[in-house]
Amino acid sequence: MNQFKQMFLAQLKLTLREKQAWFWGIFFPVILMVIFMVIFSGDSSDDFQTKVAIVDENPNKTSEMMLTQLQQIPVIEIESDQPVSEEKAKEWIKEQEIDAAIVLPDSEDATLIGLIVNKENEQNVTTQVVSGILVNFVQQANLAAAQATSTYELQFESISAGDAELDYTDFLLTGMIALSIAQGGLFGMVDLVEMRRKGLIKRLRMTPANMGIFGLSDMIMRLLFSIVQIILLSLIGVFIFGANLYINFPSLILVFLIGSLSFTALGYFISSFSNTTEAYMGVANIVSFLMMFLSGVFFPIETMPEWLQPVSNILPLTYFADGLRESMVYETSILSNSILFGFGNMVIWGVIAFIIGAWLYKRKSIVSTR
Repeated sequence: MNQFKQMFLAQLKLTLREKQAWFWGIFFPVILMVIFMVIFSGDSSDDFQTKVAIVDENPNKTSEMMLTQLQQIPVIEIESDQPVSEEKAKEWIKEQEIDAAIVLPDSEDATLIGLIVNKENEQNVTTQVVSGILVNFVQQANLAAAQATSTYELQFESISAGDAELDYTDFLLTGMIALSIAQGGLFGMVDLVEMRRKGLIKRLRMTPANMGIFGLSDMIMRLLFSIVQIILLSLIGVFIFGANLYINFPSLILVFLIGSLSFTALGYFISSFSNTTEAYMGVANIVSFLMMFLSGVFFPIETMPEWLQPVSNILPLTYFADGLRESMVYETSILSNSILFGFGNMVIWGVIAFIIGAWLYKRKSIVSTR
């Protein structure tokens, strides 16, 4: 017990001295989370608004009727109180002062309604929304002209697995917690590279010290470090950005333990073939950034290209982030299929990384070539 205490304190001091581990493990995720939440976590109750110009160069009864109806659509903000010329509308579109221009029929018998957009923004969300609104508007106008009534109507309802309405803040918070813990494991083993290079591990093995206790003390210290990460990020998300957490503690504890150990094993594997700190940090950075943008930390995997989704579906951070969302937001039971499948993926990654890392440590010389 005394040996464990001394080794744990030694590991803690080494970690506190490692500024890179602190940055990548805590400050970097906090900075990223704050930036993304400030950008994307606005009030979801705010109505979508699109700014358009109305072109009605030959006013008539049909165009006047349509203009009145367009003015009543809440998401459309008309740039000018009065219709403008097509030339003026195109000038505004080129200068991106408006999102689109709607050209009303130039006579009572005309059947065409025009939509003018900026070609550079033709595929963006706002243009698609304006086009959809106008298509629906034309359909309603056709029904009115045919003196027909709508037979079917759409009833929209959204439900959540949690106890309250969830938004992007909840999604991002759990993703950033998963990322911070993963980076703590990936970057946390950098000290082993320096200890091996300087021969400290070799000297430690020549002492009565139990190497199993040495590894256990390192693991416990990193678990405590991860607990600090999850508490800090949760407090920031809940009290500053208003995130919602509905925690299933058995699921959370198991997801947390398996995820932390798996990424620590990945860091151990990287340290096994890295001869310098620079090499270790380079490999860890590549792995971290690849998983950061391919594992659904910032955006759902379903929004990625289809050819890229199979890659995302095998990465351990994908299942770690999903597991934290299931246990921290949706209160998912520890026996659910999604949780158990994620456990399996992370365990496989952790076990394989640890076995290969241990084999490389045994195969290579204890003191790396300087």
